[in-house]
Amino acid sequence: MTNEALVVVEGLQKLFPLTAGIFRAEKHFIHAVDEISFSIAEGESLALVGESGSGKTTTGKLLVKLTDPTGGHIHMRMNGSQLDITQLKGKEVKRFRRQVQMIFQDPYESLNPRRTIFDTIAEPLAVQGVGELQERELRVADLLELVGLAPASTFLFRYPHELSGGQRQRVAIARALIVEPAFVVADEPTSMLDVSIRTGIMQLMQDLAARLDVTYLYITHDLAVARYMSNRLAVMYLGKIVEIGEMEEVLHSPLHPYTKALLSAVPVPDPTVERAAPEILGSIAKPIDPEPICRFYDRCPIRASICLENPHPPLDDKGAGHRVACYLV
Repeated sequence: MTNEALVVVEGLQKLFPLTAGIFRAEKHFIHAVDEISFSIAEGESLALVGESGSGKTTTGKLLVKLTDPTGGHIHMRMNGSQLDITQLKGKEVKRFRRQVQMIFQDPYESLNPRRTIFDTIAEPLAVQGVGELQERELRVADLLELVGLAPASTFLFRYPHELSGGQRQRVAIARALIVEPAFVVADEPTSMLDVSIRTGIMQLMQDLAARLDVTYLYITHDLAVARYMSNRLAVMYLGKIVEIGEMEEVLHSPLHPYTKALLSAVPVPDPTVERAAPEILGSIAKPIDPEPICRFYDRCPIRASICLENPHPPLDDKGAGHRVACYLV
């Protein structure tokens, strides 16, 4: 891993308008991602965690350009130069797709049931115009072996319904890596798999990252998975990043009350241990036209007047790259 940033996100925002009617302008918006900033170094893995509805998946889709942002910038180093991918058009987008890929959460829905495994994995090569049919077949076979589907000849011309969930996710990983991308967004790739095979998939992704020099944004709601997979941790709440830093630093010395609540909810593998309920109020609010104050105010156990009288706090550096958005820590 180098210290040079591969991805730099600045003030990224995504608002989804609520339909007001055919002849009326939209007046209300869902703030799915609201002016977040972070960077990912080359060869690094950043875990993005938070509750459902916090904006994690939308952030991932913005980074791979599956949806366009409402505001902000995403700078990505491609071919030695930094490009703002929010400004890419036409053929530039096609070249970008070769550098950035996504692994989706559901291995049952993300694979076309009418396509063979070979067709599925080889499609990115065909789209990018890489090689002839025979060369593509060889590359697909080699990658199938690499992701643990061996011998490849027994998988090439099978269909997704003939594979288990774990095997399907290995196919999805192979499809993402076949064009040798520099950056991969993995959106909870193990959450729908049996517990018995999750570790194998996570170990595979780590091995491939080291072997193929891949940088990950790993989206998950599971802190244990985040710790296993990533170097750094970003905690997201209601469209905002509230804490970010080195993985062990954040886990051992959490500063934001939301991060503390997430950690206190992690199960302990000992039935004799009695734990107090997390110090957090209510449930996650709807991100529709949120007030400009701290997003966590309504649920915060340490809230004070300063939180109500000021805008959402910026990420303040507390040392060693550990940044937190809170006026009271």
